[in-house]
Formats: sequence, C-alpha cells, structure tokens
Amino acid sequence: MKQGKKPTSRQKQLMTDERLDCKQWLVTKDTPNLMEIVNRHNGLVKEIQK
Repeated sequence: MKQGKKPTSRQKQLMTDERLDCKQWLVTKDTPNLMEIVNRHNGLVKEIQK
C-alpha cells in the first residue's frame, strides 16, 4: 500500500464536497483529473473525480 500524505486545504474542500471527513483520509495520488485517497484506519481506497 502506498503511503498517503496529509491533504492540502484545496484537497480537504474536495473531500468535504464528497461528504467525507478529511481527518480520516490521506492523499496517495493527485492528478489534474483525479484524486486517490486512502482511509487512515482500514486502508480503503477511493477515487474522487475533479
């Protein structure tokens, strides 16, 4: 599993728009079209379209 990084304020806003708690998620990949995040506790991976 990739190591995630703490989200920036813009990434936190995208997570909030998707109704996710930004304190529970880490960012593993951030491209112009897609953001991949992983849950801190259970390792669940999600993709958010920008």
